[in-house]
Order: sequence, then structure tokens, then C-alpha cells
Amino acid sequence: MELQTLRYFVAVAEELHFGRAAARLHMSQPPLSRAIMRLEADVGARLFARSPAGVTLTPVGTVLLDEARALLDHADRVRVRVNAAAGVATITVGILGDGTDPGVTRLAAAYRRRHPGINIRIRDTDLTDPTCGLHAGLVDVALTRAPFDETALTVRALRADPVGVVLRADDPLACRDRLRLADLSDRRWFQFPQGTDPVWQSYWNGGRPREGPVVRAVQECLQAVLWNGTVGLAPLGHDLPAELAAVPLIDMAPSRVVAVWNEGDTNPLVRSFIETATAAYRG
Repeated sequence: MELQTLRYFVAVAEELHFGRAAARLHMSQPPLSRAIMRLEADVGARLFARSPAGVTLTPVGTVLLDEARALLDHADRVRVRVNAAAGVATITVGILGDGTDPGVTRLAAAYRRRHPGINIRIRDTDLTDPTCGLHAGLVDVALTRAPFDETALTVRALRADPVGVVLRADDPLACRDRLRLADLSDRRWFQFPQGTDPVWQSYWNGGRPREGPVVRAVQECLQAVLWNGTVGLAPLGHDLPAELAAVPLIDMAPSRVVAVWNEGDTNPLVRSFIETATAAYRG
């Protein structure tokens, strides 16, 4: 199993959609589909159950997803240590959220113009670690959303987005112009896995303990709403399938897009990243 193929597999497993995974990987869909088929042949079992409604993980795929994430994390740690030992000018950026955000697009273009000769690595992460690997030493800087445990980190706010509740389109509450958290008190919410930052978990659960299915990625959250009628929170302004709707929450604090780095880090590439990000998000 090649690491690149495992990265393809993780993207499809988290998006549960080949088209979205291909867009996330900045590639076309046919070679992605071929890579997954080769991986299934290598494993000797189906990893995804395909249907007109999309794809879901098979039991074998679920096992491979956990192992692939662990293996890729280890490979990233190896790469970071080797680059540091070799003195290669590299910055690793962790990204959580929507890579098609105009702010991200402007930042990527501006930072590349400013530093044309360096190696920029991107680590796309799921919802279980809002610091995108900063605490684990996997990235130099993260572009993510607050709040989370900021111990030993420095945070620069870039933008604040209003938050809404995601519901099935046929849910009685979906036709409302706005809602309050109290309107959702008797509903099941999606949960993040055990060990997820409690500050982060509390925010996305509306400030109180909830019950519901465990998810790790954005598409798993949406599928939990679609299949189980679960409710969940999300920043407003993102495209949703026709079967889902987002209703603004008027008593929910905005979701802050932030750039984060390790406290005391004097790496000039990190400092330049923060300056460029601040300017890009003002645009």
C-alpha cells in the first residue's frame, strides 16, 4: 500500500463522495476511482459500498480507515524530522474546514508569491483535532476554527462566521427563519470521539452534554443528519445537499476562523504566514 493511495482512500472515506474527494485532492475523479479499485484489489475486499445515493464504508473499510490515519500520521512525523535534519526550507500547514473558502484561496496564492522557493506541505485534518496536529508536532501552523484548548498556542482571529443548525429538509423546524438552542433540547446531536478537545466538543454541542452518533468528518456529520435525523451545528454559507437545510441560531456565538501556531515559535516562515493570512482574510 502506497502512502499516496492511502491518502486518496482517507479523502474518499471522509467525504463519502468521489467527486468531493477528488476536488479536495485537486485531481480528477477517474484516476481517483482507479486508485481506489487498485487498493481494493490489493486488500482483497471491498472498501466502499457504492449506490446511487453515494458511498459508505464497508466493515473492512472502517478498519482500514483507522489504520490508514495512524500510518499517515506516523509518516508525517517522519517527514517533519527528516526535513528538519536536512535543513530543507519547509513549512507544514494544517487545514481544518473548507479548502474552497475564498480566504484560503487568496492566502495560498499570496504566500506562494511571497515564498516561491520553499516547500509548502498541507495536512488536511478531520474534526477530531481542531489544532490540526500542532500539539503533536505534525504542523508548523494551522488554519482552523476556534474555540479549543489554547494552552501553549498563539491564536490570530481572521474572521467570524454565524452558525446555524443543520436539519433534514423535511424536519418541522427546517421551515423556521431562525432558532434558539432551547428549540433543540430534546434532539440527538452528533458527537466527536472520546479524547477530542472538550472545549471544541462543548462548542459544537451548544454548551451542554448531548447524545448521538460519533463522527469524525464533515460528511459524516451530514450523513448523520440525513440518515438519523440527528442535528448538528455548522457555519452558515456552505452549500448543502437539497435534502438538508441550515437554519440560523440566534443565541450561538459565531465560529471564528483562526490561524494558530506554537507559542514562542520564531520561525520566519510561520511569522510570514500569519501576516499573509491576516491580509488575505481582510480581502
